[in-house]
Amino acid sequence: MCQQHEKEYPKTEHFNPPPYTESLDEVLKHLDLKCSFEEADAVIKDAIDNVDAELRDISLNLHAHPETGMKEYHAHKLLTDYLEGKGFKVTRQAYNMETAFTAEYSQGEGRRVGICSEYDALPSIGHGCGHNLIAICGIAGAIGIKALLEQGKAQGKVVLFGTPAEEVFIGKIEMVNQHAYQDNVDVCVMLHPAPLDAQYVPMIASQDVVLEFFGKPSHAAGSPWNGVNALDAIVQAYNNISMLRQQLLPTDRVHGIITSGGAAPNIIPDYTSGWFYVRTQKYKDIARIKAKVEACFEAAAKASGCQVKYKWTERGATRDVVQNSVLADTYAHYMKQTGAVFADRAEQDRYPSGSTDMGNVSYVVPSIHPVFAIPSQGSLHTKEFAAEAKTDEAHKRAIAAAKSMTMAAAKVLLSDGFYQAVRSDFTKTVSEEERQI
Repeated sequence: MCQQHEKEYPKTEHFNPPPYTESLDEVLKHLDLKCSFEEADAVIKDAIDNVDAELRDISLNLHAHPETGMKEYHAHKLLTDYLEGKGFKVTRQAYNMETAFTAEYSQGEGRRVGICSEYDALPSIGHGCGHNLIAICGIAGAIGIKALLEQGKAQGKVVLFGTPAEEVFIGKIEMVNQHAYQDNVDVCVMLHPAPLDAQYVPMIASQDVVLEFFGKPSHAAGSPWNGVNALDAIVQAYNNISMLRQQLLPTDRVHGIITSGGAAPNIIPDYTSGWFYVRTQKYKDIARIKAKVEACFEAAAKASGCQVKYKWTERGATRDVVQNSVLADTYAHYMKQTGAVFADRAEQDRYPSGSTDMGNVSYVVPSIHPVFAIPSQGSLHTKEFAAEAKTDEAHKRAIAAAKSMTMAAAKVLLSDGFYQAVRSDFTKTVSEEERQI
């Protein structure tokens, strides 16, 4: 094992992350290194470079075989077979999900780094969210840290979590609910492609609800007065929500679709259904919006004479992502060396964004979910973005980001001071009560 001592290394000569947070300055005062950062970084880069062509093939394979959430059978086999061949201990169908997996490698006693790979696609669009790139970023990270452990540069464990169905917020939430992260890793990291680079892009809280109205059928021309119109009810609910938006915060979101609007135009519909999402910047505020939306549903039922039934997601809300500033700024430090440009945090906080089940992970262990830029003429969830997600340039940017993510995460294994700073930031940003799942 490479054993170095703090006095042999000037505190800021080999590692100068941007001074976004006081905690990073504290880290530099406690470089109790098991191995120099430069040496560890070189090992990680070499390990990822050695599998670059293989990762490219995997990415293109996933892109050519898009699968929606909980049906990622091809991706599951492709990824687990590859990781097993690379010497990881692989658990297939992990946490009672057919297309989830874990891949682990450990060497000695030490801290534990978690990494997430996503690989589900969107209906009709395919990989319009670039999950083929997310998958290989996770694999690259696991291989990079495994190389550190194998070469005796660090001790501990790396766990790659294969998380299905991110687009419908299932995989990671199920894993969190089963204590997959809080019992097995000390930090968790992942990456996501986007039209820009950011380490603090906001990922907001969300929860979805299935809505049903029950009325009474009748002939729409001959005796409409004998019917109770469930379509009127769901249209009223939709309009109620539209009017509700005036009384919501600018950062709140409520949106949805009518999934069933009736059987035929000459029949008063006796059944209709819808699917709605509510979103807030912070998880703690989501109950406020849910209560208002439920009132919209109840009012529509009362006005139309229908019975109403609604059911919120049983697995709970998708929480906002709490970005760990120490890990996030270290990632940005490395990405800047590749030419990436980052806006300041205040500007990043104003970026539009969506939601991800990685938020639930960030409430139980220190986590990051940065985004890295790939060239694209379209936004996420478009066919244009899907087309860009398979290009050579997108792959190059993904590999650069994967190296930066892995070098940042590896510091947790290399320095007690770094990890304590990571942990300190986590306890300041996520309360003890919020960590309870």
